[in-house]
Amino acid sequence: MSTFIPLNGSTAPKPAGAAAVRRTASVATLAALVLAATACSSSGGDPLGGGASSSAAGGAGTSAAAAPGGTVVVGSANFPENVLLGSIYAQALRAKGVKVEEKFNIGSREVLYGQLQSGSLSVLPEYNGALLAYLGGKSADPTAAAVNAELTKTLPASLGILESSPAEDKDTLSISQESADKLGLKSIADLAAKAGEFTIGGPPEFKSRQEQPLKDVYGLTFKEWKSTGETTANAVKDGSIQVGNVFSTDPKITQLKLVPLTDPKNLFGAQNVTPLVNKAKVDATTTGALNAVSAKLDTAGLLALMKKVAVDKEDPSAVAKDWLKSSGLS
Repeated sequence: MSTFIPLNGSTAPKPAGAAAVRRTASVATLAALVLAATACSSSGGDPLGGGASSSAAGGAGTSAAAAPGGTVVVGSANFPENVLLGSIYAQALRAKGVKVEEKFNIGSREVLYGQLQSGSLSVLPEYNGALLAYLGGKSADPTAAAVNAELTKTLPASLGILESSPAEDKDTLSISQESADKLGLKSIADLAAKAGEFTIGGPPEFKSRQEQPLKDVYGLTFKEWKSTGETTANAVKDGSIQVGNVFSTDPKITQLKLVPLTDPKNLFGAQNVTPLVNKAKVDATTTGALNAVSAKLDTAGLLALMKKVAVDKEDPSAVAKDWLKSSGLS
């Protein structure tokens, strides 16, 4: 009997704001999701190298081969955020009596995806928009529900997604707290009156990918574009640029008191943290535990956890343990 929740068509909550090769997923156009797996930032690493709240869930269905009592192998990519998420998954499963083996820091999506297909791994923390782009799929609708619907159609029969969390690791346009307070800026749309006076910065590829979508979707024409790479957040803080492409779980947002502008027109598409599973390797207990994690994890919470890992240098396993306890999941 299937324990996966079918797609319900609901949209995921908007991110609180959006480290590493991350998804630059501009979903203003159909081509946008293909950009999803390539931007870079300092907070986490590489959302897989290639790329409660009611989020959409995958229609994955549990296989009869999922043997209760079998070992669930939780993998992760080789960047801090994904290791943290893998540890959260693993410890949440152990709290429900599931036998777990951890295989963290494996590598990029290309390696991980093959290991999940072969059954060497059972579960991976994924990012729905980036995964869809990696698989060659597209969604004209940027919501989590639509992206997950496409994922469900695109994934091979052996793999499935569970419930997506509201937590997103995605592109944002961020400004300093001083600018937000002085100019009353809250959303990307609010930049329309000031963009001609502002310099915007981001990864080297940011201009070529986002200049036209920002014009088309929000009517923004900036005074100047700068390639600021991993120094983008610092450049916003010191005023050398006024707007920066900073990712939503980059701890520098908190550390430097930046303000990610909301994205009311969904220029940057869904990048929800989503468990990807080999259906033959998970059972109802596993599915329930991972869905419970997704229900509790949001962008602001993941940002706070990443600050502990990336800035305060706390052990990801200990950070995961504390979060699970505080969330009532252990």
